[in-house]
Amino acid sequence: MAAQQVANRPRAFVRVAGPDAEDYLQRMLSNDVAALAVGESCEALLLTPKARVIAPMRVLRRAHDDFLLLTEPDLGETLRDELLRMRFAAKAEIELEEHTSALVFGGATEGIPNDDYGEPAVEVLDAALAATLGEEDLEALRIRAGTPRFGREIDERVLPAEAGLVERAISLTKGCYPGQEPIARLHYRGHANRGLRVLVVEGDELPGPDEELRLGEKVVGRVTSAARANGEIVALAYVRVEVPEDAVLELGRSRARRLH
Repeated sequence: MAAQQVANRPRAFVRVAGPDAEDYLQRMLSNDVAALAVGESCEALLLTPKARVIAPMRVLRRAHDDFLLLTEPDLGETLRDELLRMRFAAKAEIELEEHTSALVFGGATEGIPNDDYGEPAVEVLDAALAATLGEEDLEALRIRAGTPRFGREIDERVLPAEAGLVERAISLTKGCYPGQEPIARLHYRGHANRGLRVLVVEGDELPGPDEELRLGEKVVGRVTSAARANGEIVALAYVRVEVPEDAVLELGRSRARRLH
């Protein structure tokens, strides 16, 4: 990638602020937001009691009692409404905010660190920056980096451990939050039966979402995202953990193998 590139990053933004903002978010979100210093950020999840993802986000601490939650464009109202519904007596304002967001790759130091795309980047809010990368370029970077996306890799069928989200967005040492028990039980007593793999796909045809992957006669996975990148097709897929890393998988009339 060139020294500096810019891409638009559509987002929805939810402000949580007030005397109880830290305590409330600490009780509701999967990561240790109380450990954030002003200006720091972390990934986090809002989960159901059964540990299904309601909304992924980045949490930015703007002040001691002021947090900004950056989520996907179509999840802003969902995130706000769920936090309002569970607020009860907590003294915290919860409201949508309007911002623009851009990803700056290479060389930028001011902004919210973002490692979703396999390249050093920061997310910059409300800056008048001209995009040099398009949506398809950004999607290809995300897939090659193995980063799950809500609505593709993350939905009601998927547990955080299957999507690799425990390492990214969950604290295993903080206090209780919705979904903590099944998260901890799977982590300490079991293992996920499938995980995300980055695949390179033969041929010129993009596989569709949920297209089956086979090893011999057995269905062993499904594609979740695909894009063209550097003259080849790359895809993200859930594959059963017992499938060898170097296996060549059948994908319709094509074949796919692990990229990394």
